[in-house]
Amino acid sequence: MDKSEGIKVPHEKPYRYQEGEYTVTRGSAWSGPGCHLGCGVLLYTDKDDKLVKVEGDPENPFTQGRLCVRCLDMPEIVNHKDRLKYPMKRAREDRGKDKWERITWDEAYDITVEEFTKIKEKYGAESVVFIHGTGRDIAPWQSRLCWSFGSPNYGNVLSGNACYLPRVAGMAATTGSFWVADVSQHYIDRYDNPDWVMPEVMFIWGNNPIIANSDGFFGHWVIDLMKMGMKTVVIDPRVTFLAAKSDLHLPIRPGTDAALALGMLNVIINEEIYDKEFVDLWCYGFEELKERVQQFPPDKVAEITWIPEEKIVRAARMLAECKPATLQWGLAIDMTREAIPAGQAIAALFQITGNVDNPGGMVPPAEIMAYSGGWGRDLLPPEQEPKRLGLDRYKLLQMGFKQSSPDVLIETMETGDPYEIHGAHFQTTNGLACMAADPQRVYKAFNKCDFIVSVDLFMTPTIMALADVVMPAATFAERNGIRVGDGPQRGEVINKVTQIGECKSDMQINLELGKRLNPEAWPWETPEEMFTELLKPTGYTYEELREAAPVYLPVEYYKYKKGKMRADGQPGFQTATGRIELWSTFYNAAELDPLPYFEEPDPGPGSTPELFEQYPLVLTTGARNWNYFHSEHRQVERLRKMHPDPIVQVHPEKLKELDMVDGEWVWIENQNGRAKIKIEETPILTDPRIVACDHAWWMPEADPEKFFDVFEYNINNLMVYSPGKSGFGSNYKTSICRLYKIEDGE
Repeated sequence: MDKSEGIKVPHEKPYRYQEGEYTVTRGSAWSGPGCHLGCGVLLYTDKDDKLVKVEGDPENPFTQGRLCVRCLDMPEIVNHKDRLKYPMKRAREDRGKDKWERITWDEAYDITVEEFTKIKEKYGAESVVFIHGTGRDIAPWQSRLCWSFGSPNYGNVLSGNACYLPRVAGMAATTGSFWVADVSQHYIDRYDNPDWVMPEVMFIWGNNPIIANSDGFFGHWVIDLMKMGMKTVVIDPRVTFLAAKSDLHLPIRPGTDAALALGMLNVIINEEIYDKEFVDLWCYGFEELKERVQQFPPDKVAEITWIPEEKIVRAARMLAECKPATLQWGLAIDMTREAIPAGQAIAALFQITGNVDNPGGMVPPAEIMAYSGGWGRDLLPPEQEPKRLGLDRYKLLQMGFKQSSPDVLIETMETGDPYEIHGAHFQTTNGLACMAADPQRVYKAFNKCDFIVSVDLFMTPTIMALADVVMPAATFAERNGIRVGDGPQRGEVINKVTQIGECKSDMQINLELGKRLNPEAWPWETPEEMFTELLKPTGYTYEELREAAPVYLPVEYYKYKKGKMRADGQPGFQTATGRIELWSTFYNAAELDPLPYFEEPDPGPGSTPELFEQYPLVLTTGARNWNYFHSEHRQVERLRKMHPDPIVQVHPEKLKELDMVDGEWVWIENQNGRAKIKIEETPILTDPRIVACDHAWWMPEADPEKFFDVFEYNINNLMVYSPGKSGFGSNYKTSICRLYKIEDGE
């Protein structure tokens, strides 16, 4: 794309204008605090440049003026009394104690550079790890800092990289691209665009998009299309709003998504209602897939998934009969141990029915930058790449995926094999509260480090427990930026309107720190110059894009027929066979099963029946709430009042059996650990054997030297590090547990 190709959104006013006593700035809301989407916003500031109001931008085609409660409450967040406002340090021997000393930015940088350089010279650059939270806009800057320092160990502490990456990796491996539901989000005239066709049916699988707006997908689009007549099939163990309004709800047992997909494939293939022409021309390995799915007749799948057989058959036929059909899927697919074959099976449903790169089907998103792969890989010295943790164990990490293995990282920190880890850089991540399975294990592992620096908006349990230096990060209202991230990318900008204390953006912090660690890798003087570098493929400078934004990349369907999906310009897909690989040559080369398969969650009723007798409830965790983003927002009064406590949803029948009541605090426990949690009685759980609970809880009002009670309330006490065979995926959303009463004094 260049400037002549991009499609600009017409605006009556410039990006910044006056409205009465307020200055109004148009921009994009893209973290921090947390958000995956980048909604169009209007930021209102007073004469003192204080943020006083946030509204949705009705002229932004992507979100059309609609915002979530977190964004509407940004003035409270930005101006919060507990914001980190200045760099701080404490002595290594005071780690875990609330003994912080304010320092200057130069001191913070000098200490960090001195400590990291000391570790690098004594133990090697690989002994410093660079950890980020949810990727959002952090990934490019954090990966560049890591690789320019010389460390190959960039990533997170989430077992199996079980968030987004399993789906991204799986789609790239089998089709050469990632795919998203086409709901006209790449057009400025949206539903009125003549080239777009509304999906006849949308499968909403493992995602509640009106609350969890993941992967650049705005949940309200589903409501828009339902009003226009689109059918929906919802796969979810709970009766969510969308499930209640759907044409078909499949109440699945958590962790059995692969079995459901294979059962639906069985129906579609055996009834010969797939798209024969598309399969013949563009798919590889169909006969092998046909043979595999014979192991999954609908009656057997009904027993595995706890979904009635007739619903499984009906869903399969709906998918085959409706054209176009599309898929909006989510984190529940990633957060099972064998996430890779589960995603492969689900994707195959839409591939053999021909819903590929067609209007209203599944389309490869237009990208300015493939941010999930990081930025600056060429900066890593070649001799450092073999030292990447997990590379020798998981072959997929050798085949284009650049993160280190979180599971191997924790083992390495404990054992010192193959080398010791001595330093860590945390970029806006609260791992002990959110990502870390067995958080006390992770705490002990990182506490062995000689030096840890953390960048964040607020004091967190992770900082209080582990950091030696803290650098205060800016919210999106306090920084400039570009919206480069998941989903269909567009030319959006983030515009700074206010300043709190001495906070700096993640990008500015990494640029200034990078210039001290490796000046040649960071030649830019300002973050805005760095944004212009990333925008080179578009022909825009940052300043030019700010005036024009949002700018949409050009869109085209059926690119695979025109040679626009392959590097060599030939028709087909960017795979070894040039086709969509139902039997994956990529997985076969990685010594993995080339076909999709289902493996019972372990532990679970189908794999560990004796243990299930001790812990007779299936546990699913982590469903989003309106007012929180993972572990964030707990100290924000208005948002906390909406959902003040960690809750476990329990069916009324089960509560009666357990002699428990709504609102009662109980222990939730399994063979790995336990946590305190509050009961919410609800019939939305379709099976009394399933309970669903919040994740990422800590109490900002609690004792900081007890790490805000993170180990008391954290559901991840019940989780363990245990990735899939590929190294991707882990059982965060499927486990087992029991509930029992809290005794006096507990």
